[in-house]
Amino acid sequence: MCGIVGAIGSRNIVPVLTEGLKRLEYRGYDSCGVAVLKDGALQRARSTSRVAELQEQVQADGLGANLGIAHTRWATHGAPAVHNAHPHFSHGPGAEAPNTKPGHIALVHNGIIENHEELRAELQALGYLFLSQTDTEVIAHLVDHLYEGDLFAAVKAATLRLTGAYAIAVFCAHEPQRVVGARHGSPLVMGVGGVDAGERFLASDAMALAGVTDQIVYLEEGDVVDLQPGRHWIEQAQAGEGGAVAHVRISEAQRPVRTVTAHSGAVELGPYRHYMQKEIFEQPRAIADTLEGVEAITPTLFGTQAEQVFSQIDRVLILACGTSYYSGSTAKYWLESIAKIPCNVEIASEYRYRDSVPDARTLVVTISQSGETADTIAALKHARSLGMEHTLTICNVATSAMVRECKLAYVTRAGVEIGVASTKAFTTQLAGLFLLTLTLAKLRGHLNAEAEASYLKQLRHLPAALQAVLALEPQVVAWAEAFARKDNALFLGRGLHYPIGLEGALKLKEISYIHAEAYPAGELKHGPLALVTAEMPVVVVAPNDVLLEKLKSNMQEVKARGGELYVCADGDTHIHAEPGIHVIRMPEHYGALSPILHVVPLQLLAYHTACAKGTDVDKPRNLAKSVTVE
Repeated sequence: MCGIVGAIGSRNIVPVLTEGLKRLEYRGYDSCGVAVLKDGALQRARSTSRVAELQEQVQADGLGANLGIAHTRWATHGAPAVHNAHPHFSHGPGAEAPNTKPGHIALVHNGIIENHEELRAELQALGYLFLSQTDTEVIAHLVDHLYEGDLFAAVKAATLRLTGAYAIAVFCAHEPQRVVGARHGSPLVMGVGGVDAGERFLASDAMALAGVTDQIVYLEEGDVVDLQPGRHWIEQAQAGEGGAVAHVRISEAQRPVRTVTAHSGAVELGPYRHYMQKEIFEQPRAIADTLEGVEAITPTLFGTQAEQVFSQIDRVLILACGTSYYSGSTAKYWLESIAKIPCNVEIASEYRYRDSVPDARTLVVTISQSGETADTIAALKHARSLGMEHTLTICNVATSAMVRECKLAYVTRAGVEIGVASTKAFTTQLAGLFLLTLTLAKLRGHLNAEAEASYLKQLRHLPAALQAVLALEPQVVAWAEAFARKDNALFLGRGLHYPIGLEGALKLKEISYIHAEAYPAGELKHGPLALVTAEMPVVVVAPNDVLLEKLKSNMQEVKARGGELYVCADGDTHIHAEPGIHVIRMPEHYGALSPILHVVPLQLLAYHTACAKGTDVDKPRNLAKSVTVE
């Protein structure tokens, strides 16, 4: 979602700011901007176009300085418009629209301020002028109101008034050698050094600083950081006696500088048209990398404390959102059928707000590509507040908040995923969840040596099996031409392939904007069959499993109503192409691991349908890659 980059040094840092924004473009945004302190005055450029256009505007305006902040905005409060784009300036008492001069404060913000209406009314009564509909402008005015010659003190005081989630970067016209940052509920990192050791940086993601510095400090909840040339310090908000909150100086040992190799978002596309296509075809390598070094099923795959933690659990609770929720839904079938352990899967944003029945002997598993998903982190904290301390995450970013929050972790190695619609992150999550299933099964006495060896052999063969599925792309392209002319689609699956149908429907709606739903095939006659006509393509996931004959009956129900069937079928299912039935033959049946293969044609279908429609595949409208607000 929104991205922050800030910098202070001795050179012109505007190119650093705009290049940092380009590396964050994959997260999704609808406006962008940069602000600097030049000749003692606040100056900025903002755009509702791409960062490339902002760079042209910056160059045309001659915007350059040794201190500045920049932002990509994904709209929450207020429409995507220039006046709502960040950075925001304060406009204190006495300012008049429309030609008001900026005040002293420039600020960018990720997150949502829940008490912004109350603060807005208070500040308006004091004479502050609001030029946007954003909650962010409230923070800029609040810092201005509290400013008494010390920006760090003003930001600390302001954070005590804010309710909600935020990561902010601020500078003041009166202090030309200072940038201040703060975070609560939204990620923020600091970079140390660059062209010279005195440079300091702020970013919402270490990737924004790739190629600038690899020396990263991960800020924690309640941290406020003061950046000046050649030095920085951090204070953290801590509750004292009687509920009073004070900021306490944090030592360097508590927030160490780490060497982080962040790959640039500007990865070469090579022969591919879009990052999504590239990432679909990277799945064999991503799976191989994720499984590298797995020679046996052992708890240590998940951390040194894993065996102790796993011995104290009787059930599993999976918390996730979006695509990650569907990987968790697939894992539920594995965990209950192979490991024989009860498993619940909850949408993270729903779980944290409902009354549930906690059990201290539950393994709480969070799943997230970025490891910064706000709803999932909040749900994890809620579960822990209920006394469920056994936590594990399946995550693609080793340095993320999710990994730091959980006792145990399995870090997938999908590599940087730039396309908003997740593909290789999903299949590598499934690989990690399958390893968790086998580990719990072995510890619970449900996995003998022969079965373990068989599963490991199948896992090692997965990259080759995926390569064979990717070779089916030309057949999927033919399907996509038909789908591009439709307004709706229905996906059907049974058993552990039902979540794969859900994921296929999500992919299609995300990037092609075609309305799509998924149902367990047995539910057809309980309502969805009323939607079936010749204009409603019906995609069927048809592995050769125990539910195959039931699934064939469901397909006949569709055909009898004039529906057009598009079937991804295993070779030995005896499902053949005929009028009204289009078949793509999967190379082989893969047993319990079949979902990892069957999802690939659905990814390709969504991708090529979107291409045929001419949509923005990698940056679909209204969506963001890393959802860091509730």
